[in-house]
Amino acid sequence: MPKDAENIQTKTVSETENYIIWEVEEPDGEKTYHLELNNVTIHFFKEEWDEFVKLIGPLK
Repeated sequence: MPKDAENIQTKTVSETENYIIWEVEEPDGEKTYHLELNNVTIHFFKEEWDEFVKLIGPLK
């Protein structure tokens, strides 16, 4: 494992019994978001995540 990978910090954005969203500050400074739905994980870059949140926002 690369030394930078040891220092990667994750932050839980939201979590339920079956789902979780977390964010990661990557070693290059890029923030990524990860949406885990049972056995499927969708990975988003910051710009993609912002667009996804805008898309689902009205559903709440």
